[in-house]
Amino acid sequence: MKVVILAGGKGTRISEYTALIPKPMVEIGDRPIIWHIMTWYAKFGFNDFILALGYKANIIKEYFLNYYTLNNDFSINLVNGKLNYLGNAASNWNVTLIDTGMDTMTGGRIKRLEKIIGNETFMMTYGDGLSNINIHDLVESHKTSGKTATLSAVHPTARYGELVIAKNKAVTSFKEKPQLDEGRINGGFFVLEPQILSYISGDETIFEREPLETLVRDNQLNAYIHNGFWQSMDTVRERQILEDIWKSGNAPWK
Repeated sequence: MKVVILAGGKGTRISEYTALIPKPMVEIGDRPIIWHIMTWYAKFGFNDFILALGYKANIIKEYFLNYYTLNNDFSINLVNGKLNYLGNAASNWNVTLIDTGMDTMTGGRIKRLEKIIGNETFMMTYGDGLSNINIHDLVESHKTSGKTATLSAVHPTARYGELVIAKNKAVTSFKEKPQLDEGRINGGFFVLEPQILSYISGDETIFEREPLETLVRDNQLNAYIHNGFWQSMDTVRERQILEDIWKSGNAPWK
């Protein structure tokens, strides 16, 4: 099953990084966040990726074009340019990189991949969020539902510390940036039937609006409930949260 990753947005809310590089190339540890996402899918045996590029697409293309060299030690003969690799650190991935336009919306990026996706069920996620979601269970939930689309419903992490205050104004509990217990949001990590493409009109279509709203009206949107770790990377602060988790050595998505 192919995995589509939307990797073309400008990431304006994290412009401290994205002025120079596309958001999926912002590093967590010493690897781009898109590498972490792909590694998680590959853990479950899904390693056929389609990257829908846009903003600064050339940087992502160059990264994967030079991926083998970047991830191995080597010696080089500066007379003839011949490389001799001193290791074999390779990822068993097939990566298709498609420039889907600078200003194309999320739905439009998917639509532009129609010929590559073909008439098969596929997965889709965003290039800026990490989770320890069980991909096998996600796919099984989709198959069982019989619906056109499945999204992952997650608990967002609170942006600030959560207080529990008694009637006498005493604070009885404080949790620093906990995962909220109530309310769920779209966490990405979709499984989609090829019929989803008929819900998308063109480049201007925002996937999270008309297509998902129409799926709801048609009773064709299934929710996979994920209670584990999930964190987006929309701001510098959220990038630092992910960095700190990675450095702890206990990253849930590792």
